Amino acid sequence: DLIRKAPSCDAAMEQFEACAYGASGDTGLGQIVREKCEADFLRRLGKPERAAYAAAINRCNRKYRNESGTMYRSFEAFCRAEVAQKYSRRAKKTGAR
Repeated sequence: DLIRKAPSCDAAMEQFEACAYGASGDTGLGQIVREKCEADFLRRLGKPERAAYAAAINRCNRKYRNESGTMYRSFEAFCRAEVAQKYSRRAKKTGAR
């Protein structure tokens, strides 16, 4: 609930970092962060930018795919959330919303 109710993408990420398990349970928390951050930019992305965003998310998904253990699912969740945060910050810097 704290992540979902965070007032911004950056605040949601701070809560995610504070509440993380370091295990597969982080995937749900990371998804909430992504949704919070994506609200800042996703609607405004053109087709090429959407493709670049999807490619960055897919890189996170592939990064640890050959590793077993729940901590690697946490790493993937953080990677995806960090990508979304980066796009959110970029959108705010350029004034898009």
